[in-house]
Amino acid sequence: MNDRSGSLPAKSSAGPSAPRRILWWLALLVVLGHWLLLAAIPREVHVGPAIEPPDLKTLVFNTRRIEVPAPVAQTVPVQPKPVLFQKPKRPSPSMVESEPVTPITAVAEVSAPASALPVEPPVVLGNDAENTATGSAAAENTPAELPVASEPAAPAQTPFNVPGSVRLKYRMTGLSSGLTYHATGTMTWRQDGSRYDATMVVSAFLLGSRSLESTGDITAYGLAPKRFADKGRSELAAHFQTDKGKISFSANTPEAPWKRGAQDRLSVFFQLASLLAGQPAGFPPGTKIPIYTVGPRDVDTWTFTVAGEEALDLPHGAVTAIKLTRDPRREFDQRVDAWFAPSLGYWPVRMKVTQHSGDYIDQQLSSSGPP
Repeated sequence: MNDRSGSLPAKSSAGPSAPRRILWWLALLVVLGHWLLLAAIPREVHVGPAIEPPDLKTLVFNTRRIEVPAPVAQTVPVQPKPVLFQKPKRPSPSMVESEPVTPITAVAEVSAPASALPVEPPVVLGNDAENTATGSAAAENTPAELPVASEPAAPAQTPFNVPGSVRLKYRMTGLSSGLTYHATGTMTWRQDGSRYDATMVVSAFLLGSRSLESTGDITAYGLAPKRFADKGRSELAAHFQTDKGKISFSANTPEAPWKRGAQDRLSVFFQLASLLAGQPAGFPPGTKIPIYTVGPRDVDTWTFTVAGEEALDLPHGAVTAIKLTRDPRREFDQRVDAWFAPSLGYWPVRMKVTQHSGDYIDQQLSSSGPP
């Protein structure tokens, strides 16, 4: 029993020493592991911010200063750059004397000397302020070496002798699309010395009728139409608005400028008769007479050339007449031939209108009488 009891204390003392040895070994392993880990880290690695702290002795405290621009004096205006606004040079005295400056508003009021006007045909219907200003500009642009002063002056007004009231009947022959037809025409002309009224009515079998009408005033420059109408199946009219300086059309075509001496396609023949009667010897063969002529839709300048006298055998009888021709200027213009008989008061005794296609209408005087 004593042996069994004596062995018990030795066994109990060996039992608690084993765990201590294990703990010591674990602690030794932990220390060894930390030592190996610290040995593996390089000594140059710095832990913390990459920027070294500044030296307080060299640190300088800087303050920011904002400069306010000095105020600009209000009494001193800012001058623009001379590149944008250049002061014009003062013209030399020689330039002022050779080229005088005329105000634009005074151009229409300045009248050129009669000797400085350009040479025009004997008949100049548009002798107004506009044409005077145009003549002044032409005279100023004329070289000094040209003998301008020796040229004859254009008359201020052309003599007119307006035919008296009359009714003229015509026998008409026409050609249309290769077919010949006949018609009758009646022209009625009335005038009281201050106003006129003219009508031309053409009637043809199976073709119906067509009429032209012109009304206006009689002035020192000849006839001054107020209204022109061309009536067939419908009526087209042109209005001469002299106060507004324009000509308007009922066909809604563009307006045209009005000019003094403007005529329409009916009054133009009595204007020519008035010119020839006013100056019987003033229109030799070759003379050109331009007339601003208004139609039912547009305006054109008809230039008539005096061809001379011709003997005509008309239904009214044999007569000698002065022939005037308006030659076409463009492809579709009409050719107009007109004959005026001095023995019959320069009435238009024959008129022929030829189209570009060859179609024509020829009207010859057959009888005359009071209107």
